[in-house]
Amino acid sequence: MQYKKINNLLGWLCFVIASVTYILTLEPSVSFWDCGEFISCAFRLQVAHQPGYPLFAMLGKVFSLLSFGNNAKVPYFTNLGSAIASGTTIMFLFWTITALAKKLVPATKDDENENVRTILIMGAGLVGALAFTYTDTFWFSAVETIVFALSALCTSIVFWAILKWDAHADEPGADKWLIFIAYIIGLSIGIHLLNLLTIPALSLVVYFRRAKTINTKSAVIAFLISIGILGLVQFGIRQWTIQLSAYFDLFFVNTLGLGFGTGSIFFFILLISLLVGGIFYSIKKGKAILNLALLCVAFIYFGYSAFVYIPIRATANTNLDNSHPDNAFTLNGYLNRIQYGETPLLTGPYFDAKVIDQTEGSTLYRKGEKKYEVSGKKQHYIYDHTTVFPRIYSTEGQDPSFYRQWLQMGETDVPGMVENLKFFFSWQTYQMYVRYFMWNFAGRVNDGDGQQEMGGFKGYVDGDWTTGILDGTKHLPKSVTQGLTYTPLYALPLILGLFGMWYHFKQKKRDALIVALLWFFTGMAIVMYVNQPSVQPRERDYSYVGSFYAFAIWIGLGVIALAEFLRKKITPKTAAYAATAICLLTVPVVLAKQEWKAHDRSTKMIAHDMAYNYLMSCPPNAILFTYGDNDTYCVWYAQEVENIRPDVRLVNLSLFTGDWYIHQMQRKMNEADALPITMPFDKYKDGIRDVLYFRDAKILGYTEVKDVFDFISSDDPRVMTTYPSGETANYLPTKNFKITINPQDIIKNNVVPADKISLIADTMKWKYTSNYIMKDNLAMLDILAHNNWKRPICFAVTVGNENLIGMQPYLYKEGFVYHLMPLKVDTAVKDEPSKLNTMVAYNNIMNKFKFGKFKTAKYLDHESTTMFYPVMITTFLDLIQSLIAEGHEDLALKALHKYDEVMPDLNVDMRITGSKFYMAQNAYKLHDIALATKYVTSINSYIVDQLEYAYAQLQNNSGAYNPREVQMGIQLIYGMADAARTNHQTELYNKYMAEVKNYETKFASIFKQGE
Repeated sequence: MQYKKINNLLGWLCFVIASVTYILTLEPSVSFWDCGEFISCAFRLQVAHQPGYPLFAMLGKVFSLLSFGNNAKVPYFTNLGSAIASGTTIMFLFWTITALAKKLVPATKDDENENVRTILIMGAGLVGALAFTYTDTFWFSAVETIVFALSALCTSIVFWAILKWDAHADEPGADKWLIFIAYIIGLSIGIHLLNLLTIPALSLVVYFRRAKTINTKSAVIAFLISIGILGLVQFGIRQWTIQLSAYFDLFFVNTLGLGFGTGSIFFFILLISLLVGGIFYSIKKGKAILNLALLCVAFIYFGYSAFVYIPIRATANTNLDNSHPDNAFTLNGYLNRIQYGETPLLTGPYFDAKVIDQTEGSTLYRKGEKKYEVSGKKQHYIYDHTTVFPRIYSTEGQDPSFYRQWLQMGETDVPGMVENLKFFFSWQTYQMYVRYFMWNFAGRVNDGDGQQEMGGFKGYVDGDWTTGILDGTKHLPKSVTQGLTYTPLYALPLILGLFGMWYHFKQKKRDALIVALLWFFTGMAIVMYVNQPSVQPRERDYSYVGSFYAFAIWIGLGVIALAEFLRKKITPKTAAYAATAICLLTVPVVLAKQEWKAHDRSTKMIAHDMAYNYLMSCPPNAILFTYGDNDTYCVWYAQEVENIRPDVRLVNLSLFTGDWYIHQMQRKMNEADALPITMPFDKYKDGIRDVLYFRDAKILGYTEVKDVFDFISSDDPRVMTTYPSGETANYLPTKNFKITINPQDIIKNNVVPADKISLIADTMKWKYTSNYIMKDNLAMLDILAHNNWKRPICFAVTVGNENLIGMQPYLYKEGFVYHLMPLKVDTAVKDEPSKLNTMVAYNNIMNKFKFGKFKTAKYLDHESTTMFYPVMITTFLDLIQSLIAEGHEDLALKALHKYDEVMPDLNVDMRITGSKFYMAQNAYKLHDIALATKYVTSINSYIVDQLEYAYAQLQNNSGAYNPREVQMGIQLIYGMADAARTNHQTELYNKYMAEVKNYETKFASIFKQGE
């Protein structure tokens, strides 16, 4: 059979194997993090978060149509889009490896040797492509609606295409491949920017193929030119194009008096004219290089034109309309992600630096009624303590304390370049790249978040990598070795990849250098550019999938290296077959076997049902405040796609600081009316009341929220304060708030249940908990002042205390939400978050909730086990305890049995295990001794497992254990012994007390240190 036919057939075989794998393990509904937003934006063609993913949304819309009106199936088919894209990526990876392998194995005229050559090349392609198929990071993104699957496809296409060009570069018309690459790069900007990082590697291919002389000097120049091309696309085309159009629009609108958008339209007509004119000029003058360059730029713009989608859909005022980029200035800020701030790269401050001066930069504009208005000036701060290559620079939140903790610095230690580089190598490089790399090619301990855990060869830490080879000597607990996400790969992919890399550099340095550039720019270059300040909301391994893709090429080429080694002992043909078989069995097969259980999401519905539970916990027409991604995006999906509880108005507090978002909240959405926000847009638009500081006016007692709101939103200069800079601004005069209650309004609007009418307070009083008011607080006070109890106000149980602005005494749990109710404060209540509106909560949890196949799912991801499993335990615990306290033991027992029916018996960590012990105590209280025994037996097994591991580490002086968890574990065993004694379980009591004495003896040194 011809080489080309075999190559094509095996490429398609890889596509089938990979696609079937991903389809079989596909998540059937919405996933956590950004997936809910992406599905919603695809389904309704809406505007996602910065910097926009228009092509991704449009392609997602195509796949969503396969649901044929069954909206509950929309996420399955958008997830299917990722699976197909990922399968296609594997196909192009196969063809990329065979193209490089073909150059690595010299051709012969002998048929027998040529057959051996074909076997080697195809074996390399199969091993490398199928190995990457089953890698942890790539597989994770392949089974959900996320941009990284399509982004990887773009990377695979352009790298394959440059090799096609390389193979035909001397033929007429070969440069069409370069234009094709430019078009794909332009399209990829509408999916994700990672694809741009292939440009240096692509440029080097052109240099090696077209340069007249190749030496170190010309190679360095070629490399610098490639960086320049990358900068041209990233900044010149992607950013400055929109920025220039914005200033054209400013001139046309503010100076010429024309309508919004006229300047931008003129700019793009001018840009197109210049490109067309330049292309005609290059043809007329016979300037081939100029012609090629201009055509590539034109085709990048063709692909980039997908971004026209953003202002078009923003102008349509879609429900999800992040930043509302309906004009050139907002679109420019949207594309440049200005809401996330700027990250210093070459120079910048240390985290302890003090601002000693500031200068004004460029003018900032916002869209007004008829003209663009000045919203302020960009501020540049001058610091007293700066450095080159700043890595420990952030002063935000807990970042400074994290730097000191990670670097083991004292509170008064001054950071310098030593600490700066130590953080770069130990955290940014090792923790946030090398660890991820090793997950994929050496093995993984578990799916815990290990960003703050310094791993190593002693014991284990959550989220660490492992080969599994020496794990038997570490006394690892069963909770790790028997976990679904314990995936030791014995470093087999790593070894084969390093072998292939060594052989590639030895035989074909230029080709190896091209792959190395792709590896570096999609890996460590991202580390340096992103310059992550400290702990991220989630592990960021998906950012480096292009780097793992590049390494997979060397895994494939490792087959050829192994065959070359085996040829010294056996015949070339036998060596080719043996190398292929050995590598297939030891890498792709091992990867598939180990990783499958940790990626099979086919039975998981947690994200979908948790979103459902948030909405079903709300009273009719409620206003629901959320904060994070995982309590917002899935709920967006539930409303926007499945139309679940469209009467609930969802408000994300982390977005509520944006004027555009508050403005959106002032209009109807789905079946939910506008929020009762009375402020006109002029009172809170960008640059106005961005932050108001507390300045104690010594006001006695408590002040009505409406009066406070009127004061801080007034434009009267007499109620403002003047700062040393001469600027006047509103301020917060008091933190003591109150709302006077009209009981008739409360009763008429069914704010409280009938059995609590007698508890309605005359006045709600609370103390505001911050020293400043941001736009979200301002809008919330507006709602509190003017809602008049007409609509229920709820907060998701996952909202942090700082976002509740001190109203905890009036918040009552009703499932997954806290309901604001003006009841008399019970001063005897010590644990305010556990207060329930008991019977409403019982009805919601027992009759309305869904449980996401929590108990039967083959695999539960990190968010399910560490975020929502504890939430479910707490939700049931609070309900059961409240029912017992109110004398409803029969209902409490039903709730306990419901929990046991729907929730799995997981021991995620010692804290969650402690919560499970409270469930066992409730079982004892309700006289279900069998269920209590079941729980304490499970808890005891986990604790003993952990304590035995800790003791082994103590004996080895490894320090790989947590003394606090040791003490907590022993206390839990003692608590279970006490419960067993109280309930006359003598055998259990004796067993647990014996364990307590045993571990108190074993860990005596820890207790002495504690004393």
